[in-house]
Formats: sequence, structure tokens, C-alpha cells
Amino acid sequence: MTRRGEQGFTIMEMLIAMSIVAFMMFITWSVTIQIGDDKKFTARVADRNHQMRVGMTRMVHDISMAYLSQNENTDMIEPRTFFIGKGTSEAILRFSSFAHRPMWADANESEQTMISYFLAPSQTERGETNLLRRESRRMTDEGWDNEKAEVDVLISNVEKVEFEYWDWRDKSWRSEWDSASESERGQLPPRVRIKVTVLDRENKSVEFSTQARVEMSERLQFFAN
Repeated sequence: MTRRGEQGFTIMEMLIAMSIVAFMMFITWSVTIQIGDDKKFTARVADRNHQMRVGMTRMVHDISMAYLSQNENTDMIEPRTFFIGKGTSEAILRFSSFAHRPMWADANESEQTMISYFLAPSQTERGETNLLRRESRRMTDEGWDNEKAEVDVLISNVEKVEFEYWDWRDKSWRSEWDSASESERGQLPPRVRIKVTVLDRENKSVEFSTQARVEMSERLQFFAN
């Protein structure tokens, strides 16, 4: 029994109240999910931008320390120091550099190294192509591709890579360079332009570009002939 003047909720009022509560809970849940998705997306974008900055900075440092030596054995098929860029179709660049960092005391290594960049299919993500960095810890009389080397993923999921080389003679960018050829024998490009194109979340192409200045433009002589 209810006292006079007291009245409870009707079934309709209860249903309306429950519907309002359920709707508010749905809105709260949707907003929470959206915030979580936005946070994950922001983290992925930040990680991607960080990878691009680190990768581009690494290439700039490596290329800026490129060098050629005058103390070469002329009987060798391939010189120990070189700078060879094969253009955009193969997206490959290999060169000798002072960019190596020995990691252990008294290691049988020096700052001299051979570095190459090239594209290869990803071993973990199907359909993706990675930009790889190959570095040898020692320089011997063996061919550069026969040297023991470490290969690391520099930038993942790359659509295209371009290396361009500044020719100071005709003041233009070239797509190829070979320090062993007749036209560029014993010469390094004073600047190298690097362009890396990747795909964003909407599969749109995004290009990152930078330049590296080669510090040692003349061939070095380590000892008197």
C-alpha cells in the first residue's frame, strides 16, 4: 500500500529512464573508444615520423663522411674506396665512408667502412618494401659484396627512394654517379639529395626530402708513395 500523496514510477517512466541511461552509456563508450583509436593513431604517426627522422639523419651522416683514397692498388678489379649511385630504378647507393663506430675497446676495426642502401621486400610484412642499410666492419681486398656485413632496416614500408648527385661542372642534379668512371674518376659529388616516398594511413604518397653535404671532396692520401 502507498500512502496518500505518494506515487511510484510507472513502467513507462522506468523504461524511458533506462533508455536514457543506456544511451548515455553508449555515448560514453563510443567516446572512450574514439579517444583510444585517436591515441593509437597519434602514436603510430609519431613512431613513423621518428623512424623517418632517424633514417634520413643516418643517411645524411653516412654520406657526409664519404671519402676516396689515393692509396689504391691499381691491379684491383674493384677499388677499396668508391662512390657509386645507380639511379632511381634500382635505388641503390654504395660508398666508402668514415661513418663506422667501433663498439668495443681494442676491436679490430676502424672508422673506415663500406655502406650501401638498397630496397628489398619485407621479411615480416607481406607486400611491403623496406629500405635497407648494409655496413661492413672491416675493409679488405675482397669485393664489397663478399665482405661480411650487417644489414638493418633503415626505413620500413617504402614506396620509392631517389638519390640525386650535384654536378658542380654543369650545375645540375644527376641521377647516377660512379667514381670509377671516366667522367667522375676520383671525384665525389659535393652534395647528395635524398628523397624517400612512403604511404600514409590513407595510402597517399608522402615525400620526405633532405640533402647531405660531402665534407671530403678531394681524395685522401694516408701515406707517402
